[in-house]
Order: sequence, then C-alpha cells, then structure tokens
Amino acid sequence: MTRLLLFPGAGTSSDHPSLVAIERAVKPMRCVRADFPYRIAGKRAPDRAPVLLQAVRDAAVPLLARSGGLVLGGRSMGGRMCSMVVGDADAPFPAKALVLIAYPLHPPGKPDTLRVEHFPRITVPCLFISGTNDPFGTPEELQRWTRTIAGPVTHHWFERKGHDLKGCDDEIAALVSTWIRAL
Repeated sequence: MTRLLLFPGAGTSSDHPSLVAIERAVKPMRCVRADFPYRIAGKRAPDRAPVLLQAVRDAAVPLLARSGGLVLGGRSMGGRMCSMVVGDADAPFPAKALVLIAYPLHPPGKPDTLRVEHFPRITVPCLFISGTNDPFGTPEELQRWTRTIAGPVTHHWFERKGHDLKGCDDEIAALVSTWIRAL
C-alpha cells in the first residue's frame, strides 16, 4: 500500500494543523509526519540544506522499503526539501509523487532568487496547493516554473490566501486525499 511522508515548513513542526488534517484524510493509508533535526533538538532556525535533505532521505528510505510506493511532500520548506530529494541530479529518490503545499518559489520580495533548479529533473506527478496572495510566488510565477517539471503537474489555488493558507486545513486535506487516491 502507498504511504505518505510529510514535512513541515521552517517555522512549524509536524503537528501543524494542515499536516494533521491530511493524516486523518488519507486513512487508512499510512501517513508519517516528520520533523527536521533542528526542531527535534528544540532549535528555531533551520539547518542548512544538506542536513535537511539527508533528514528527508533518512525518513523516506525505511518507509519506501515497506510500501507499494511513497508519496513525499509537505508545507513550504518541507515540501521544497522533498522536491529537491526527488529531483536530485546524482541520486534522485524514487518517490511515487510529490505533494507541495505553499511551495516557496522565492523569498518574499526577491523574485530573482528562484528555487527551481531541480524542477526539470522531477519526473513524478506533483500537486501544488497555494494561495493566490502568497508572497513566496504568484500563481503566474509558479505556473511558469512548474512547466519545467517533466512529470504531470496539478495546481490548486486558494483565492485571496497567503502563504499560511489559514483556515484551509480541511480543504487542503481533502484535495490531497482525493489526488493521491487518483494516482
């Protein structure tokens, strides 16, 4: 049976309401909500990318070995790290799909500092869920860059919502559940 591994954004933990709602919505599928090492250590500032990427791999490998496929994803930085592991140039992780909630395309106010270099190496289905008022990337910017992804891409937009997608947890969970079941 397919499994789902989710990571939180930089400022939250695996207990984020969206991740908890997704776990409930995908049952009976096994869903693991994981924290990054800095959170486990009680720190607020994220580790550097190599540590975060290794944490994704360390959590994903045992789940993949015991499943019929593994979907990776998460909110903001967590989803970005999962996408980087799947789109790794040297050792791409064999995920079944990616669920990317509030993907941080670029830092707020810095549209030239893009986080997309790995996109063309992603060959699995991707679900992007974003707010239309997200300062980390407009719908137009995100659609432009996700066209470089080799695998099929699905977008869902929450009108007038920002990066936090506040108040949308149950809707996000339903979207993720429906999309994964249709894979």
